[in-house]
Amino acid sequence: MHKKFYSNGKLLITGEYLILDGAKGLAVPTKFGQYLKITPISEGKLVWKSLDEKNNVWFESSIQLEFFQSKKNTANSANTILNTLLKILQEAKKMNPSFLSDSNGYTVETTLTFPRNWGLGSSSTLINNIAQWAEVDAYQLLWNSMSGSGYDIACAKHNTPITYHLEHHTPAVVSTNFDPPFKNNLYFIYRNQKQDSREGIANYRKRNFDLETAKAKISTLTTQISACKALKEFEHLLDMHESILSDIIQIPTLKESLFSDYDGGIKSLGAWGGDFILATGSPEHMHYFREKGYPTIVPYTHMVL
Repeated sequence: MHKKFYSNGKLLITGEYLILDGAKGLAVPTKFGQYLKITPISEGKLVWKSLDEKNNVWFESSIQLEFFQSKKNTANSANTILNTLLKILQEAKKMNPSFLSDSNGYTVETTLTFPRNWGLGSSSTLINNIAQWAEVDAYQLLWNSMSGSGYDIACAKHNTPITYHLEHHTPAVVSTNFDPPFKNNLYFIYRNQKQDSREGIANYRKRNFDLETAKAKISTLTTQISACKALKEFEHLLDMHESILSDIIQIPTLKESLFSDYDGGIKSLGAWGGDFILATGSPEHMHYFREKGYPTIVPYTHMVL
């Protein structure tokens, strides 16, 4: 009998780097995500295959189960994808020693429903799926194998927008009815530029600023943005959020640097400089971005669960 798991992708609307330090952020699960299908086999190995949204194989490997029995084994393959996968599986096994402990193995197939370079959470959806399979805590598995605030794990599990913050290193997740009346004026525009989150976080960590004040401001803006019912006010709140982050990380806002002649609202999402941005406007306004060389534009209602 095979088992199948699914996790939602994510987008972080507010909070950015400060969510790592306990600020409250607004995050939305996406209609796109990742499946994990497990089928038992009689051989003692994991036969792993990862498919993209077009069903093309982008990673495959065969891993002997013996690898997980030894405490000394460390992932040291030249293949960074394999290393990451082995690390997640090893940590899951440490958390639940009965995981991968019998002599029979599995074929494992993962399937993304979004392009890998979109940055909607190919790692977080994988971690949440493996956590379900191994019957372990997904947040702890994230922190043991990688790093991050955990908001992406919360989105993987929740089918509504959420506010998220860390309270004494414990996730505080609240479902919110963020469903703005102007949602047909919201678009996600793909910048076709992968931003290294670790690099962005390292830059943020170097900055000297009043953390408690910044956290309080961003948490307040998150609450206001979550409850906002008027587009003009929403745009104003986005500008305030961008300005606070710009002052902290010493990088001009995206609007200042790339889209200064655009008359709608523009906000960076996640690590500044990559993946999607949020823009307000009408379908006609979107020609502006196409002409600037950004053809991948996803309406809010097509993206958010």
